[in-house]
Amino acid sequence: MRARRTVAALFLTASLALAGCSGIDSASSGDDKAGGIAKPAAQDAGAGAGYESDRQSSGAEQTKPKDPVALAPTHIIRTAELAVEVEDAPKALAAARGTTASAGGHVSNESTERIDDTHVASRVVLRVPQEKYDAVLAELAGAGKLLSRKADAKDVTDQVVDVESRIATQRASVARVRALMDRAEKLSDVVTLEGQLSSRQAQLESLLAQHAALKDRTTLATITLVLSEKEDKGQKEKDDDPSFLDALGGGWDALVATGRWIAVAVGAVAPFAAVLGVLYALWRWVLRPRLARRPVAEPAVAAPAPAAGAGPGPGQD
Repeated sequence: MRARRTVAALFLTASLALAGCSGIDSASSGDDKAGGIAKPAAQDAGAGAGYESDRQSSGAEQTKPKDPVALAPTHIIRTAELAVEVEDAPKALAAARGTTASAGGHVSNESTERIDDTHVASRVVLRVPQEKYDAVLAELAGAGKLLSRKADAKDVTDQVVDVESRIATQRASVARVRALMDRAEKLSDVVTLEGQLSSRQAQLESLLAQHAALKDRTTLATITLVLSEKEDKGQKEKDDDPSFLDALGGGWDALVATGRWIAVAVGAVAPFAAVLGVLYALWRWVLRPRLARRPVAEPAVAAPAPAAGAGPGPGQD
């Protein structure tokens, strides 16, 4: 009995030991399997998170606004012509000068003409900065009754860029010629290079003058303003109605004009009349008396022929 119990105890202990080992192995294998599955899942999750972050960063870069591209400045020549009817032309002209001076411009040309004893007309050319062009134009047009308005804008950006490029090229050419002159040793080379330098310097100065003219025309706009005063309709109608004195004056002017034309006609005919008078006088008092006093020659009478058988007459054989 004791031996059976001992064997049974040993068998039970061995069975428990084997069960414990198998449980540990299965647990460890389960942990390994769970870890193996969890690791790729974590890697996939990390990769997915990285992809999402990359996509978000790329999307942020795409949606991020780009820096604006700097555009080349434009060069425009602006001109305008205004005709305005005002109550007082000298006063309106002074106001136009003040407006131009306030805008930073100047008066380029001005002329004033008196139409009659009561009316004056003025024409002035104003130069104003481009940024004040619209404001000055609106203020001048509102000075009175606008009769006409004409505005023009011409883009000369290509021309300005071309001139600036040619200036840079010409300056480089002048610099090269001067460098060659500094290294020249022969007198003939120096003379030739001086001629080249003078020619290229003249071309450079011409280009600089063109650039300055374009800069002036594109920096300052030109406004031509014509100011005229309103005519009095009553006075004009009164002047249009003729009176006795007007008719008398018109008749006298017609008479004087007629006498003047008659005098002109007489003056034109006088040389011909004088020549004809001289010719008539010569014929009347010189040629005609001589023709009247000239004797008329009598016709010669032929002698009668002697009769047949008659002897010769006296003095005849």
